[in-house]
Amino acid sequence: MNGDSRPALRQRNFSGTIPPMSQPAALIIDDERDIRELLSITLGRMGLRVDTAADVAQAKARLAETHYTLCFTDMMLPDGSGQQIVEWIAANHPRTPVAMITAHGNVDAAVTALKAGAFDFVSKPVDITILRRLVQAALKLAEEKGSDAPRTDASRLLGDSSAMTQLRATIDKLARSQAPVYIAGESGVGKELVARLIHEQGPRATAPFVPVNCGAIPAELMESEFFGHMKGSFTGAAADKIGLFQAAAGGTLFLDEVADLPMHMQVKLLRVIQEKAVRPIGGRAELPVDVRILCATHKDLGRLVEAGQFRQDLYYRINVIELRVPPLRERRDDIPKLAGRILERLAGNSGGAPARLSPDALDALLRYSFPGNVRELENVLERAVALCENNMIAADDLHLSTRARVPDLAAAPAVAAPQEDEDDDGLDDEATGVGLDSYISNLEREAIMKVLQETRYNKTAAAKKLGITFRAMRYKLKKLGID
Repeated sequence: MNGDSRPALRQRNFSGTIPPMSQPAALIIDDERDIRELLSITLGRMGLRVDTAADVAQAKARLAETHYTLCFTDMMLPDGSGQQIVEWIAANHPRTPVAMITAHGNVDAAVTALKAGAFDFVSKPVDITILRRLVQAALKLAEEKGSDAPRTDASRLLGDSSAMTQLRATIDKLARSQAPVYIAGESGVGKELVARLIHEQGPRATAPFVPVNCGAIPAELMESEFFGHMKGSFTGAAADKIGLFQAAAGGTLFLDEVADLPMHMQVKLLRVIQEKAVRPIGGRAELPVDVRILCATHKDLGRLVEAGQFRQDLYYRINVIELRVPPLRERRDDIPKLAGRILERLAGNSGGAPARLSPDALDALLRYSFPGNVRELENVLERAVALCENNMIAADDLHLSTRARVPDLAAAPAVAAPQEDEDDDGLDDEATGVGLDSYISNLEREAIMKVLQETRYNKTAAAKKLGITFRAMRYKLKKLGID
């Protein structure tokens, strides 16, 4: 701030207008008077009562006397560090959001603070727009803290196993933070659903959730898709276009299969995370963006970093908190409930009664390792509904691969170590990856051909019998190359 504005700031008496205690209160911890005054004015205009502290000792004294709705702390303090404040608040006031004020470009300190439990961070010089959005998110979070009960919608993340109970509890905690989350898990476990729940249970729930599959965007179009472009910036740019970051403003951007980003986009993504700003193609200035980033991939990012295929600095930025989604084979006890819900949904699509699983069919499902996880379970049951007689699914209707079955159900624990799963399942490269996709496609082709023959190649009747829409039927015929 310049010299002209400081006298005006000093004239304002913040202690003279203290509102009722029901008003949300904020604590600003910074040894620079200009920063304390700037934040006090901004937060005061947003309706908050503001207290300040110039060092760690004063901050702890304030926190011992008053409950604060949110806190801001500088990174460097005369008698300690902001990191100490973050850790102390996390231990003593775990439901009080605290944001770190960092020096420009010092994202390493921000990442460390986020790992320690900080709600978010803001860089100097403080951008007032970003600051207001951060405060609004913290206030929304405070409104939701009246109950300690988990807010996750259990009807969308099914399972009573210990693994799923722990996952729901972790989602509830992560929803209160703004830290980047890396969601790890095999294909088909439901990583996007987990990302949506983190978004929906947090203070950004009313803002957009924008999912993007990084592997589905051509490399030459990535920069335009992510950051937008200005009219005339390249051939074909007939109008201004906002990018995915701007489309997710105030909300969450979910980068699925982030491991598929090419190196040049990894560099640009790293800069966006560090600067909290994007520059559209052809733009002259960077535009501030307020977006929470969630990432996921079925690949081992750590190994990709070691192999030089993924930037280590980006890995540490997006992997502030890692959340592992368990594969279906580690929660076999959830299979009956999942299967029942899937069969109900399939029946709702076709308008009939839900198909039932015979005892031998259920036993077969429990013995199967599901290398394709929940997505494979859905595909298996969809085929079985189309092939079964009298709405009763027998084991033979499931067409499960014998190579992916657990030999002895009694000896197969509900939660098994990964190495034991590999040994027990007897899987090799042909039963996973491309081999699995090919196997599933062959089963789909056989099921569709059988129904087409039964309906004398009436596609509308075949689609109805398979329990899918006519549009989905046309898509599958094209995808499988059935003329």
